[in-house]
Amino acid sequence: MIYILETEISNKKSIIVSIQTIFGIGKKQALLICKNLGFSANLTVSDLSADQITQLVLFIENSDLIITSALKKIRTLLLKDLVEIKSYRGLRKIRGLPIRGQRTHTNAKTSKKYRKF
Repeated sequence: MIYILETEISNKKSIIVSIQTIFGIGKKQALLICKNLGFSANLTVSDLSADQITQLVLFIENSDLIITSALKKIRTLLLKDLVEIKSYRGLRKIRGLPIRGQRTHTNAKTSKKYRKF
């Protein structure tokens, strides 16, 4: 197991799949990263040399991607702003109800956690 950017990455999986475990990197970004670094799609993490791993880490850090804890922080701040201005989405979030217009009559039993105190 290798730790890259606060994330544990499996040695047995391909490099594209294992890069996707980093919070904020999806399939498209993983493919672009591998293409720019010249890595094959079949390459596994255990096949990477130490130089290639450092090259991968430096490329991800120097890119303009917002990943891991910074992305989580931005997401929580956006939700906090919605709650502060008391928008419809913010009020639904406070009550624990579905935010994006989903049905609540028969579905969303797990998200209906609003209790009257």
